[in-house]
Amino acid sequence: MRKKFFLLTTMMTVYLMSGAQIRDVSWDAYSLMADGQRVVPAMGEVHYSRIPTDEWEAEIRKMKAGGITIIATYVFWNHIEEQEGVFRWDGQRNLRHFIEICQKDGLPVVLRLGPFCHGEVRNGGIPDWMFSKNCKMRDENPVFLGYVERFYRQIFTQVQGLQWKDGGPVVAAQFDNEYRGRGEYLMALKQMATKIGFNLPFYTRTGWPELATPVPFGEMLPLYGDYADGFWERSIEETAGNYYKAFNFKAFRSSTAIATEQLGEQKERLNKGDEQYPYFTCELGGGMMTAYHRRPYLYPEDAYSMAVVKLGSGSNLLGYYMYHGGTNPEGNTYLNETQRTMATNYNDLPVKTYDFQAPLNEFGQKNPQYYLLRKLHLFMQDWGSILSTMEAGFPCKQDISKGDDSFLRWSYRSRNGSGFIFVNNYERLQNLSTKRNVKLEACGVRLPLLNIPAGCICIFPVNIDGIKYATAQLVAKREGKIYLEQIKGIPTTLAVGDKVLRNLKVKGPETPVYKNYYLLTSEQAGRLFLEEEARPDIAINVPVFNKIKEAGPFRTITIGVNKVAEEPTDEDFDEAAVYTVNLPETSREGNLLNIDYRGDVARLYVDGKLVDDNFYNGRPFQYALWRLPEGCTQLEIRILPLQKDMPVYFPREADITPGEEIRHITIIPAD
Repeated sequence: MRKKFFLLTTMMTVYLMSGAQIRDVSWDAYSLMADGQRVVPAMGEVHYSRIPTDEWEAEIRKMKAGGITIIATYVFWNHIEEQEGVFRWDGQRNLRHFIEICQKDGLPVVLRLGPFCHGEVRNGGIPDWMFSKNCKMRDENPVFLGYVERFYRQIFTQVQGLQWKDGGPVVAAQFDNEYRGRGEYLMALKQMATKIGFNLPFYTRTGWPELATPVPFGEMLPLYGDYADGFWERSIEETAGNYYKAFNFKAFRSSTAIATEQLGEQKERLNKGDEQYPYFTCELGGGMMTAYHRRPYLYPEDAYSMAVVKLGSGSNLLGYYMYHGGTNPEGNTYLNETQRTMATNYNDLPVKTYDFQAPLNEFGQKNPQYYLLRKLHLFMQDWGSILSTMEAGFPCKQDISKGDDSFLRWSYRSRNGSGFIFVNNYERLQNLSTKRNVKLEACGVRLPLLNIPAGCICIFPVNIDGIKYATAQLVAKREGKIYLEQIKGIPTTLAVGDKVLRNLKVKGPETPVYKNYYLLTSEQAGRLFLEEEARPDIAINVPVFNKIKEAGPFRTITIGVNKVAEEPTDEDFDEAAVYTVNLPETSREGNLLNIDYRGDVARLYVDGKLVDDNFYNGRPFQYALWRLPEGCTQLEIRILPLQKDMPVYFPREADITPGEEIRHITIIPAD
């Protein structure tokens, strides 16, 4: 069925995608358009109030270098008005300054305004004092909306003059989050915001779960998501939940796996009319947090596979949650989600760290998926204009069971004789086998029989830029040069005109394999055009650490109000093993303390103050040395020991032998 077009246009003078100045932006049933040209953006979530101010500029530039073209951020109410009537826009809460930095780097900003955000913060972002107002939260009642209006007015003071109509970068706003009630509530928030002065090209809401009553068409774009695993699952078994569905191509846009602890079982249903909107995501899992009771260990292929699957299923905006991790700011109390608070008390999250195992970690460390996703973002920038109107086709079954290895998962997108074939032979924690003698076809073009290796994730072009077909993946197009990635385990065939070139060998970005076609390794593709500063080689410095106190008796692990294990209290750490760390004289700028340890929970203290923490899942505990106060030469680490048969999911990478130990401490470069 032919899609209807719904058009919304506004004026803007910020930069989008490749950095060219834009005047008009619009959207229809397919995609966003910039000055009439279709674009397929990559949106990355970063929480400005979880990163120190003096790091914002460098971290935004890393995101941009990774191919992110839109910045998304929550404005947490309790980060701003933790004390009633006292609004803090200072330091790392200075939203205006953050937006100005994004503007300087030419990146549009989507503000997720709340009032409820979740984001694993205390009460989902609603301040403690609101719960003494005797009103229902997230509701149309005048008491609640009155306080929300005061908060929105404060946000507007930060945004005024920085909206798109003013030549600023603020492109859109999201209202509330994961809301399943009446659409009238969301409309009340929008009407309030526009009355205050918000005047943006478009507004959004999360497309999950299904609303009790709909929002009128065109008022808010529904944005979707998917995750490879979820800390919020009640189960402590490996691969609990239906996250496996995120690794198969399907027409259904939403996910039934997100926030199951709050929303319960969800049906595969969209609100009527939502399929007429463009297919965008805002929460494609760039990683995953660890909760106390469930501690997933994420792999780079998890995020990359889901991104390729979403693109191959018809999505025309990939929005990652999170793309950059962070650290909870100082407050009057701890600002993490726990079962001991008044609301949104489903899980116990670390007090300080919000690392999320994201493409950019808590301190801006680049994880391998940063480079995997980057080559996809280059592809989206250069071929998004033609990809965006291509309809998705699903030759394979869409309803699968966990670990289904009976067929190769693939899809295609095509229009007017051109297209792309999307292949995904990967599912998290499942051993999908090599698929032999596979027949792939799109637009009447049949590829040669292929053996698709286990774990293979790729995109093949058909009738694109002079290529009849290729068993290599398009990466970028610059100055007439076309760069392709050789897919590991698949011989590269390039059919151009009447020529079919077989078994091509990689020659790199400087030497073409034929005419203007260049063939790269996966590693070269992920770093193509990337200007990374060469860091001087430093010796691995080994700080001296000493155990000064053995752990006391095991604590009693309690089960909280939402029936999962509770994290330890401050008092529990009085019985922790205690280590001191003497720091060597070395440059701290750009270097991390890397703690290879085994235990239940570790905390790092500076002069008795908690600065970071870690729920053990097999990865090292890291901390940015440049964040230490000047003159600091000694740190303290407290570790609670692992116990036998804990009511906790630990990944296979974790050594869960009872007890605790620090194996090594080193100082390493952050990148």
